Amino acid sequence: MSARSKARKQALDLLFEADIRGTNALETLNLRDIVEEGPDARPIREYTRSLVTGVSENTRKIDELITTYAQGWDMDRLPNVDRNILRLGIYEILWAADIPDSVAIDEALGLAKELSTDESSGFIHGVLGRISSLKENLSL
Repeated sequence: MSARSKARKQALDLLFEADIRGTNALETLNLRDIVEEGPDARPIREYTRSLVTGVSENTRKIDELITTYAQGWDMDRLPNVDRNILRLGIYEILWAADIPDSVAIDEALGLAKELSTDESSGFIHGVLGRISSLKENLSL
């Protein structure tokens, strides 16, 4: 697994935890960042920090896009893991200029296949594919 893939997984874990607890993702990130030496050290990867910060700063717009393009699904009805995989993927597609859309989508699908249901990866692929194809027309 590449360093960025590990960072995405770590970001998903933090976003998922904050979503479940109903807390702020940035606060969760800061609580989990243990940089001291020793067996309890759990430093947060820089790309993880970038992803969580980016998703947090753009959550309102990202969630509007999910609501718009996840046809037939309320945000509340989406499984938490799927909702947060979509948030990560949408952030990378729309705001991470150095990440090709195809990489962002593939990484999101990998997370969905590993952590969610069989149906989730197809659903996530459809939503992210729509947003990628329309991103030039989206007002951000």
